[in-house]
Amino acid sequence: MAVVQKWREGMSSDNVKGLVLALSSSLFIGASFIVKKKGLKKAGASGIRAGVGGYSYLLEPLWWAGMITMVVGEIANFAAYAFAPAILVTPLGALSIIISAVLAHIILRERLHTFGILGCILCVVGSTTIVLHAPQERQIESVTEVWDLATEPGFLFYTALVLTAVFILIYQFVPQYGQTHIMVYIGVCSLVGSISVMSVKALGIALKLTFSGTNQLVYPQTWAFTLVVITCVLTQMNYLNKVMNYLNECLQLPFLLLNNFEMALQRK
Repeated sequence: MAVVQKWREGMSSDNVKGLVLALSSSLFIGASFIVKKKGLKKAGASGIRAGVGGYSYLLEPLWWAGMITMVVGEIANFAAYAFAPAILVTPLGALSIIISAVLAHIILRERLHTFGILGCILCVVGSTTIVLHAPQERQIESVTEVWDLATEPGFLFYTALVLTAVFILIYQFVPQYGQTHIMVYIGVCSLVGSISVMSVKALGIALKLTFSGTNQLVYPQTWAFTLVVITCVLTQMNYLNKVMNYLNECLQLPFLLLNNFEMALQRK
């Protein structure tokens, strides 16, 4: 209780706004996965599946409904980064996993087994622990300050490692193992996400300062961060669709095998 009380006293009004926005974001994003998956299932039944490079889902209204829901969630998430530190906002994204799991259990009839329940509990415990011990955010007066931090040798070295790993996964492993190993797609999304989080935070700060009266749009660094955000989001969205299509096929396989087995018995 002492930790919670201390955390409440250290929470500024901006942090509270960021917390509410992050929770809202998790709700919208968690629900969007379910709607998009239903759209992918419908699109895959009448066109080329996303998992093999198809884009028939772009003609599916249900997929677009899920995409709009995700965009609303991402906007809320983007706004949360403008108000609260990344270490407070990012862990709350794990709550979208809980929401997706519950909705998948109810809507898609995907059973949540013991390890799934354990995973959800660990997500809640981990997110709560990080949020309760989140440090105070330093005050940023200009987007150029974020740029100076992003161009330090340590972060540049990390960025180079991430980009190298992403290119290796996309050009070496995705063509060979993308259809059989889901971790290839997840690896791309996760690695790119580590860069997009920092870029979104920087862009959020730039827009917040601009709306407060200190125009940051005149700095080329703002537009550089914008370009990074757009690139990362499009990359993650593409491979996330492949992940959901992969999971959809894996879940359908046991039912297809069971139906074939029943049909074989009927013939006999």
